[in-house]
Amino acid sequence: MSLPELARRIADRASPGAVLVVGVTGSVAAGKSTLCAALKAALEPPLRVEVVSTDGFLFPNAVLTGRGVLMRKGYPETYDVEGLAAVLEGVRAGPVTVPGYSHIIYDIDPALSRAVAPPDILIVEGLGLTPRPEGLDLLVYIDAAEADLEDWFAARFMDFWRAAESDPTSFYARFRAMTAPEAEAFARSMVWTQMNLPNLREHIIKARDEADLVVRKRADHSLMLAGDAGPS
Repeated sequence: MSLPELARRIADRASPGAVLVVGVTGSVAAGKSTLCAALKAALEPPLRVEVVSTDGFLFPNAVLTGRGVLMRKGYPETYDVEGLAAVLEGVRAGPVTVPGYSHIIYDIDPALSRAVAPPDILIVEGLGLTPRPEGLDLLVYIDAAEADLEDWFAARFMDFWRAAESDPTSFYARFRAMTAPEAEAFARSMVWTQMNLPNLREHIIKARDEADLVVRKRADHSLMLAGDAGPS
C-alpha cells in the first residue's frame, strides 16, 4: 500500500463545498507529522489541505504544573478538548485560530498561532484523539512495533539534545550535562518507559479499534494498510 493509495482513499471521502476532517494518530514518535506532510503534498493540488497538530491544544506548562500533571503531558487530561472541538466545528463555517506548540521550548508558543480558513481537507494529527472526538469524519491510526517506536523516540530525543548544544533556550539544554550515552539511556529508561509507553498502552492504542484506517509502519518506515500483505 503506497502513500498515493492512502491519499486516494482520503481524497475519495472529500466532497465539494464541504470540509473533510481527518484525524491521524498513533504513538509518540510514530511519524504522524511526517506522514501528514507527505499526504498534504500528495493531495495538493487539486485539493486544498491544511494540517494542524493537537500539540497546540495541550494546556500550557504553567497550567499543567498547577494541576500537578506536567509529567503526564500527552495524556488525555492534558489537552484542551473543548478548544479542539470548537476548532473542528468552527472550521466548517469559516476561519479559525489554531494555537501553536514548540517542541524546542516544550510549551505553547503564542507566536506559532495561525488562522486557518476552511480547506477541502483538514488533517488533525497528534495525540489527544482518544476517545475519538466529535467532528472527525475519518480516523487514521499509525501502528508500529513498540521496539521500533522506542528506537524512533530515542533518535528524535537525541536530535533535540544535539541541537541544544548551540541553543541555550531549548528545553533540551538541561540535558546537555549528560554524555550522549547517558542522554539516550535517560530517553529510553525514563521518558519512554515511564511516560510514553504507558500512555500508548493505556490510552493511545484505543484509537486503533476506532480507526477507519490502520496504517502499519515497519522498522524501515515503509507502510502497509492493515489487512494488506504486499510491500508498500
